[in-house]
Amino acid sequence: MFNTTLSINGREIGPLHPPYVIAELSGNHKGHLSQALAMIDAAAATRVDAIKIQTYSADTITLNHDGPEFQIEGGLWGGRTLYNLYQEAHTPWSWHEALFERAKKNNITLFSSPFDKTAIELLESLNCPAYKIASFEINDIGLITAAAKTGKPIIMSTGLATLEEINEAVSAIANAGGVQLALLHCISGYPTPLEDCNLRTIADLCRRFDFPIGLSDHTIDNTASIIAVGLGASVIEKHFTLDKTDGSVDSAFSLEPNEFATLKQETLKVFKALGTVGYDIKPSEAGGRDFRRSLYVSKAIKKGEHFTEENIRSVRPAKGLHTRYLPQILEQTAITDIAFGTPLSEQHLSIPLKKQD
Repeated sequence: MFNTTLSINGREIGPLHPPYVIAELSGNHKGHLSQALAMIDAAAATRVDAIKIQTYSADTITLNHDGPEFQIEGGLWGGRTLYNLYQEAHTPWSWHEALFERAKKNNITLFSSPFDKTAIELLESLNCPAYKIASFEINDIGLITAAAKTGKPIIMSTGLATLEEINEAVSAIANAGGVQLALLHCISGYPTPLEDCNLRTIADLCRRFDFPIGLSDHTIDNTASIIAVGLGASVIEKHFTLDKTDGSVDSAFSLEPNEFATLKQETLKVFKALGTVGYDIKPSEAGGRDFRRSLYVSKAIKKGEHFTEENIRSVRPAKGLHTRYLPQILEQTAITDIAFGTPLSEQHLSIPLKKQD
């Protein structure tokens, strides 16, 4: 049904490829196009794989209403209305062309999270190479279906969703003809405490689905993301800011450029360390087998003398007989004098060994 890997602008994404690290700009541009463009430059310089923006307006994502259900209680944005928050945080549609052009100039992929069908129409006109479905939109089956019908790769976050809802959203993508999907484990807490991350869920998602799994990380540093790669994450998404102290809307759980560069480097190290399943001798081990244990004469032996645990020992290096033969050897006598430090061989034995597979 789904491909086992994704391909975005020619970059293969999956368990056998380096982690795909995404810098989420969100509303950290503070309402200034110049800052958004500077963020693209800075993010590209960290060597991340992609930059993500969000395509909505306050009017396309909520209602301009101050009723209790439209008020945010507690947390980072407590006391604000949804409309007010999204009006501050949105990326104006009039900027989009300039943002895509700036990403192209930096030779870095840029794609977006659409929040309604009109956003998809805009992004299609700009040849957006992939779509991200945000956690809060995982239950918007109409939006998910519209994104899948474009035929573009989809990355979808699971925050706030039950397993049943995740399966429903995945099925909606499949039913709309989508074949490239990555699912990101996500805790939609802003910021997310480490103890809420439940990163073992990543390994469980890898068992349940045969397409790439990743992490959308809202913690305050890169610890969770690095661990996630060790658990099988193929995609890492983190919020990006130029300066955590600049008062931008998501700065409290965003990484600065130097931190993003470290994230990219450290996740790549983890990926390299994971390697593949294998029991062959690695280049760094070359010659190491010669220094494993084998049977050596630990005390000079005369012809006709019995072999004992005092005159035969299992020691390093590995030039003597295998240690598995010690019980057979202890039942025999030497057929020649053997000097101290000699690797034991069958030529020293009175009875041929019974070889073991």
